[in-house]
Amino acid sequence: MASALSGRERLTYPLAAFLVLGIAIAAWRIADWPQDGRILSFSVLSGALFGIVLQRSRFCFFCMARDYLDERDARGLLGLLAALAVGTLGYHVLFSAFLPAAPRLPPGAHIGPVSWVLALGALSFGVGMSVSGSCISAHMYRLGEGAIASILALFGAMVGFGLGFASWNFFYLAAVQEAAIVWLPHHVGYGGAIIVQLLALGLLASWLMSRHRNQGDASASAMGWRSVLQTRWPAWLGGILVAFIGVLAYFRSAPLGVTAELGSLARTAANSWNLLPDRLEGLDTFAGCATVVKETVFSRNGLFVLALIAGSWASALAANEFKPRWPGWRDGARHFFGGVLMGWGGMIALGCTVGTLLSGVMAGAVSGWVFGLFCMLGLWGGWRLRQYVGGRRSATA
Repeated sequence: MASALSGRERLTYPLAAFLVLGIAIAAWRIADWPQDGRILSFSVLSGALFGIVLQRSRFCFFCMARDYLDERDARGLLGLLAALAVGTLGYHVLFSAFLPAAPRLPPGAHIGPVSWVLALGALSFGVGMSVSGSCISAHMYRLGEGAIASILALFGAMVGFGLGFASWNFFYLAAVQEAAIVWLPHHVGYGGAIIVQLLALGLLASWLMSRHRNQGDASASAMGWRSVLQTRWPAWLGGILVAFIGVLAYFRSAPLGVTAELGSLARTAANSWNLLPDRLEGLDTFAGCATVVKETVFSRNGLFVLALIAGSWASALAANEFKPRWPGWRDGARHFFGGVLMGWGGMIALGCTVGTLLSGVMAGAVSGWVFGLFCMLGLWGGWRLRQYVGGRRSATA
């Protein structure tokens, strides 16, 4: 028999329900807007669902990698591979329906140029994740949990985007303008691309499982509604749900991505302060988390991100995990500096772990695989650096 609600639950459950109702009403009202109302409404609903899934399954790229590096717990990374596998199948079904012969790049898909600039941006992003303790999407869902330090990380990411815009022309002229854009279905067909990607993901999964140390089942056996709200969802379930949201988002609106709005805000601010170069060479011709000088308050990605935070907040309230916490100055500086590295890396790499890695690999883009490889190398380097600094601090304490 279910236990009675605690005093805290009697407060947080109604707040969570009120927040979900507010999201639903906002999506309903936005659907009536004369320009792109239904698409914007979908952005609100998909963003809220994405935030709930991220928060409940702890779908944070850095956290999943850190669990493996610290404890040889591979469940999180296996969940990421599950997302990529399911998303690959879903994306390629859509591609084959609308582009039967793969003659050209699918519209809007995050398929970017492959060069040393992409590798450099991914390395910077990976180090930034380790320094700040989360990827950009995780900082967004942790805002819903009350992590005030994540505001500093996201502000740092905007600063990093500004630095990326300032350096973009150099990197574009040095390498990006001549870099190849490689889309697997164009070379091996849809069936071949599915086989290549699933084989690669399967080999990675086998390697991870061979090194995994059994951590026990963290999920509760109870099937009641309170268990669903309060127990962490398994990583494989989070990965599958992320993949479904990603495929549906591409079909209905745009590929998943969380940095376009941050980058657009940074670009708009830099433009208003005359800090941008006179021309950003070729930037607006590439697919990815595109940035613009904002002329309207509400954009698809902006509403998606706001709904992501709101959905995570509702989920955290229902799980009694909303716990506002202020960072110390060292922690705040670490989050800000890590955000700068992620913003700069995400700008020159044309996206982050969601836009370039997740959406890119699902689409069969070699750029997604390259970003993933060098991002993980950067993450590992940043993790080793934090271990070294932490050990030095303990030794001198």
